[in-house]
Amino acid sequence: MSAHYMFHRIEAAPRCWRAVAEALAASAGLNAAGGSLWGVWRSQIGRPRDELSALTLWPEGISAAAAEAALIRGVADIRAIASETLAPTLRPTDPAPPARQGNYAFRWFATPEGDWPEFLNLCAAGWPGFEAAYDSQVIGLWRATGERTGSSADPATGAGVQAGVRSLLLTRRPSLAMWERSKLPEGEAEQAVRDTLSRRYDLCDWTVVSTATLLTAADSEDRARWA
Repeated sequence: MSAHYMFHRIEAAPRCWRAVAEALAASAGLNAAGGSLWGVWRSQIGRPRDELSALTLWPEGISAAAAEAALIRGVADIRAIASETLAPTLRPTDPAPPARQGNYAFRWFATPEGDWPEFLNLCAAGWPGFEAAYDSQVIGLWRATGERTGSSADPATGAGVQAGVRSLLLTRRPSLAMWERSKLPEGEAEQAVRDTLSRRYDLCDWTVVSTATLLTAADSEDRARWA
Protein backbone atom coordinates (compact mmCIF):
# COMPACT_ATOMS: atom_id res chain seq x y z
CA MET A 1 0.00 0.00 0.00
CA SER A 2 1.47 3.38 -0.98
CA ALA A 3 2.07 6.04 1.61
CA HIS A 4 0.30 9.39 1.53
CA TYR A 5 2.00 12.58 2.68
CA MET A 6 0.61 15.87 3.89
CA PHE A 7 2.55 19.13 4.15
CA HIS A 8 1.56 21.59 6.88
CA ARG A 9 2.77 25.18 7.25
CA ILE A 10 2.03 26.31 10.79
CA GLU A 11 2.14 29.79 12.29
CA ALA A 12 2.68 29.59 16.04
CA ALA A 13 1.94 32.43 18.44
CA PRO A 14 4.98 34.63 19.20
CA ARG A 15 7.75 32.71 21.03
CA CYS A 16 5.64 29.54 21.07
CA TRP A 17 7.21 27.57 18.21
CA ARG A 18 8.98 25.10 20.49
CA ALA A 19 5.90 24.44 22.65
CA VAL A 20 3.77 23.95 19.55
CA ALA A 21 6.32 21.57 18.02
CA GLU A 22 6.43 19.48 21.19
CA ALA A 23 2.63 19.35 21.29
CA LEU A 24 2.49 18.27 17.66
CA ALA A 25 5.00 15.49 18.36
CA ALA A 26 2.75 14.22 21.14
CA SER A 27 -0.49 14.66 19.18
CA ALA A 28 -2.98 12.02 20.26
CA GLY A 29 -5.41 13.15 17.60
CA LEU A 30 -2.96 12.34 14.83
CA ASN A 31 -2.36 8.81 16.07
CA ALA A 32 -6.05 8.22 16.67
CA ALA A 33 -6.80 9.15 13.05
CA GLY A 34 -4.24 6.63 11.78
CA GLY A 35 -1.50 9.10 10.84
CA SER A 36 2.02 9.64 12.07
CA LEU A 37 4.30 12.63 12.32
CA TRP A 38 7.04 12.33 9.70
CA GLY A 39 8.92 15.44 10.77
CA VAL A 40 8.70 18.95 12.20
CA TRP A 41 11.11 21.70 11.16
CA ARG A 42 11.66 25.22 12.46
CA SER A 43 12.58 28.21 10.36
CA GLN A 44 16.25 28.87 9.79
CA ILE A 45 16.45 31.26 6.82
CA GLY A 46 13.70 32.64 4.61
CA ARG A 47 10.59 32.17 6.76
CA PRO A 48 9.31 33.81 9.98
CA ARG A 49 10.82 32.71 13.30
CA ASP A 50 7.57 31.26 14.66
CA GLU A 51 6.67 29.27 11.55
CA LEU A 52 6.94 25.49 11.58
CA SER A 53 6.86 23.09 8.66
CA ALA A 54 5.53 19.60 9.26
CA LEU A 55 4.98 16.48 7.19
CA THR A 56 2.54 13.81 8.23
CA LEU A 57 2.30 10.31 6.85
CA TRP A 58 -0.88 8.34 6.23
CA PRO A 59 -1.22 4.68 5.21
CA GLU A 60 -4.41 5.48 3.30
CA GLY A 61 -5.83 8.48 1.54
CA ILE A 62 -7.16 11.30 3.71
CA SER A 63 -8.26 14.82 2.90
CA ALA A 64 -6.03 17.74 3.73
CA ALA A 65 -8.71 19.14 6.02
CA ALA A 66 -9.06 15.88 7.97
CA ALA A 67 -5.29 15.46 8.31
CA GLU A 68 -4.91 19.04 9.47
CA ALA A 69 -7.66 18.71 12.06
CA ALA A 70 -6.14 15.51 13.43
CA LEU A 71 -2.66 17.02 13.68
CA ILE A 72 -3.63 20.14 15.62
CA ARG A 73 -6.43 18.71 17.76
CA GLY A 74 -5.81 19.90 21.30
CA VAL A 75 -2.69 21.89 20.36
CA ALA A 76 -2.70 25.46 21.69
CA ASP A 77 -0.99 28.60 20.39
CA ILE A 78 -1.52 27.98 16.67
CA ARG A 79 -2.50 31.15 14.86
CA ALA A 80 -2.84 29.77 11.34
CA ILE A 81 -2.19 26.59 9.38
CA ALA A 82 -2.26 25.63 5.70
CA SER A 83 -2.10 22.00 4.58
CA GLU A 84 -1.89 20.22 1.25
CA THR A 85 -1.61 16.71 -0.11
CA LEU A 86 1.69 15.61 -1.63
CA ALA A 87 2.33 12.54 -3.78
CA PRO A 88 5.84 11.05 -3.57
CA THR A 89 7.72 10.73 -6.86
CA LEU A 90 11.30 9.43 -7.06
CA ARG A 91 11.73 9.69 -3.29
CA PRO A 92 11.05 8.84 -0.54
CA THR A 93 11.09 5.16 -1.44
CA ASP A 94 10.14 4.03 2.06
CA PRO A 95 8.21 5.66 4.92
CA ALA A 96 11.16 5.96 7.35
CA PRO A 97 11.30 9.58 8.55
CA PRO A 98 14.46 11.69 8.49
CA ALA A 99 16.36 11.51 11.78
CA ARG A 100 19.65 13.41 11.32
CA GLN A 101 20.03 17.06 12.24
CA GLY A 102 21.30 19.43 9.59
CA ASN A 103 20.41 22.17 7.16
CA TYR A 104 17.17 21.21 5.40
CA ALA A 105 16.22 23.10 2.25
CA PHE A 106 12.53 23.26 1.33
CA ARG A 107 12.46 24.19 -2.35
CA TRP A 108 9.18 24.56 -4.21
CA PHE A 109 9.10 24.44 -8.00
CA ALA A 110 6.47 25.20 -10.62
CA THR A 111 7.32 23.35 -13.82
CA PRO A 112 5.40 23.33 -17.11
CA GLU A 113 3.52 20.04 -17.47
CA GLY A 114 5.35 19.18 -20.70
CA ASP A 115 8.75 19.59 -19.02
CA TRP A 116 7.93 17.53 -15.93
CA PRO A 117 9.27 14.19 -17.29
CA GLU A 118 12.63 15.82 -18.14
CA PHE A 119 12.64 17.49 -14.72
CA LEU A 120 12.33 14.06 -13.06
CA ASN A 121 15.02 12.56 -15.29
CA LEU A 122 17.43 15.37 -14.40
CA CYS A 123 16.78 14.81 -10.71
CA ALA A 124 17.50 11.09 -11.04
CA ALA A 125 20.68 11.81 -12.98
CA GLY A 126 22.01 14.54 -10.69
CA TRP A 127 21.23 13.26 -7.21
CA PRO A 128 23.87 10.49 -6.89
CA GLY A 129 26.74 12.86 -7.70
CA PHE A 130 25.26 15.58 -5.50
CA GLU A 131 24.99 13.25 -2.52
CA ALA A 132 28.47 11.83 -2.98
CA ALA A 133 30.19 15.19 -3.36
CA TYR A 134 28.59 17.11 -0.52
CA ASP A 135 27.73 14.64 2.26
CA SER A 136 24.12 15.54 1.54
CA GLN A 137 20.88 13.62 1.08
CA VAL A 138 17.80 14.11 -1.05
CA ILE A 139 15.02 13.35 1.41
CA GLY A 140 12.12 13.56 -1.00
CA LEU A 141 10.53 15.04 -4.08
CA TRP A 142 6.76 15.30 -3.90
CA ARG A 143 4.23 16.51 -6.44
CA ALA A 144 1.42 18.68 -5.10
CA THR A 145 -1.94 17.16 -5.99
CA GLY A 146 -3.90 20.41 -5.69
CA GLU A 147 -5.97 19.11 -2.77
CA ARG A 148 -5.49 21.52 0.12
CA THR A 149 -7.17 23.46 2.90
CA GLY A 150 -8.50 26.86 1.94
CA SER A 151 -8.48 28.44 -1.49
CA SER A 152 -6.49 31.62 -0.96
CA ALA A 153 -3.18 32.14 -2.71
CA ASP A 154 -0.09 31.01 -0.80
CA PRO A 155 3.08 32.68 -2.13
CA ALA A 156 5.21 30.56 0.22
CA THR A 157 4.41 27.38 -1.72
CA GLY A 158 2.94 28.74 -4.95
CA ALA A 159 -0.47 27.21 -4.21
CA GLY A 160 -3.21 29.14 -5.96
CA VAL A 161 -0.58 31.27 -7.69
CA GLN A 162 1.63 29.11 -9.89
CA ALA A 163 0.45 27.00 -12.82
CA GLY A 164 1.94 23.75 -14.08
CA VAL A 165 3.31 21.04 -11.81
CA ARG A 166 4.12 22.26 -8.32
CA SER A 167 6.59 20.13 -6.44
CA LEU A 168 8.47 20.16 -3.15
CA LEU A 169 12.10 19.08 -3.00
CA LEU A 170 13.49 18.45 0.49
CA THR A 171 17.26 18.08 0.82
CA ARG A 172 19.53 17.74 3.84
CA ARG A 173 23.04 19.11 4.12
CA PRO A 174 25.17 18.88 7.26
CA SER A 175 25.43 22.67 7.58
CA LEU A 176 24.76 26.01 5.96
CA ALA A 177 28.42 26.08 4.96
CA MET A 178 27.85 22.96 2.87
CA TRP A 179 24.72 24.49 1.37
CA GLU A 180 26.91 27.31 0.03
CA ARG A 181 29.69 24.90 -0.93
CA SER A 182 27.25 22.84 -3.04
CA LYS A 183 26.58 25.89 -5.20
CA LEU A 184 30.29 26.36 -6.00
CA PRO A 185 31.51 23.25 -7.84
CA GLU A 186 35.14 22.18 -7.73
CA GLY A 187 36.48 19.94 -10.48
CA GLU A 188 34.84 18.33 -13.50
CA ALA A 189 32.67 15.83 -11.62
CA GLU A 190 31.08 18.49 -9.43
CA GLN A 191 30.64 20.78 -12.43
CA ALA A 192 28.79 18.01 -14.26
CA VAL A 193 26.42 17.65 -11.31
CA ARG A 194 25.87 21.39 -11.18
CA ASP A 195 25.19 21.53 -14.92
CA THR A 196 22.56 18.81 -14.61
CA LEU A 197 20.82 20.48 -11.68
CA SER A 198 21.08 23.89 -13.34
CA ARG A 199 19.24 22.51 -16.36
CA ARG A 200 16.46 21.38 -14.02
CA TYR A 201 16.43 24.83 -12.45
CA ASP A 202 16.12 26.45 -15.88
CA LEU A 203 13.11 24.29 -16.82
CA CYS A 204 10.89 25.65 -14.08
CA ASP A 205 8.72 28.77 -14.32
CA TRP A 206 9.14 29.60 -10.64
CA THR A 207 11.04 28.38 -7.61
CA VAL A 208 11.57 29.49 -4.02
CA VAL A 209 13.67 28.08 -1.20
CA SER A 210 13.90 28.40 2.57
CA THR A 211 15.99 26.48 5.06
CA ALA A 212 15.07 24.86 8.36
CA THR A 213 16.37 22.58 11.08
CA LEU A 214 14.77 19.32 12.17
CA LEU A 215 13.09 19.54 15.57
CA THR A 216 12.35 15.82 15.55
CA ALA A 217 16.00 14.87 14.90
CA ALA A 218 17.25 11.89 16.89
CA ASP A 219 20.93 12.85 17.06
CA SER A 220 21.12 16.47 18.18
CA GLU A 221 19.00 19.48 19.06
CA ASP A 222 19.49 22.80 17.31
CA ARG A 223 19.39 25.66 19.81
CA ALA A 224 20.84 28.40 17.59
CA ARG A 225 18.86 31.57 17.02
CA TRP A 226 18.42 31.83 13.28
CA ALA A 227 15.86 34.59 12.91
